[in-house]
Amino acid sequence: MKTKGKKFINEFKEFAMKGNIIDLAVGVVIGGAFNKIVSSLVKDIIMPSIGVLTGGVNFEHLSFVLKPAIDGKPEVILTYGIFIQNVVDFLIIALSIFVMIKVINKMNRQKEEVKKEEETVKISKEEELLTQIRDLLAKQNNSDNTSTETK
Repeated sequence: MKTKGKKFINEFKEFAMKGNIIDLAVGVVIGGAFNKIVSSLVKDIIMPSIGVLTGGVNFEHLSFVLKPAIDGKPEVILTYGIFIQNVVDFLIIALSIFVMIKVINKMNRQKEEVKKEEETVKISKEEELLTQIRDLLAKQNNSDNTSTETK
C-alpha cells in the first residue's frame, strides 16, 4: 500500500512539474487579466459608443418585464441588454484569440521554413567529400563507357 501511495505521489509531482502545466497556469492567469481588459473595453468604451449611435440607449438597462409584481411577489425581468454586452464581449475575445493564433502560426511556419533552408544548405564535410567522390566515379564511368564505345 505504501509503495502505491509513493508511486502515485511521484507521478503527481512529475505531472505537476511538467512545463506544459506551468505554461497552462500562466495562460489561465493571463487569460483572466485579459478577460478583465476586454470586459472593460466592451462595457466602458464599445457599448456606450454603440449607445450613442443608437440614440442614447444604455444596453445595461435594456430589459423586459415578463411578469409584473403582484401581491407582494417580485417581478420577473428579462435583462437582455447585459446578454448583448456579453455576446459582444465574447466576440471580441474570440477575435483576439483568433488573431493571436494566426500570428503565432505564421511565425512558426516562418521558423520552420528557415530551419528547412538551413538544413538543406548545411552539409557536413563528409557529405561534401562523398558527393565529390560520387561525381568523380560517375565521370570515370562515363569516360570508360565512351572509350569502349569508340573502340
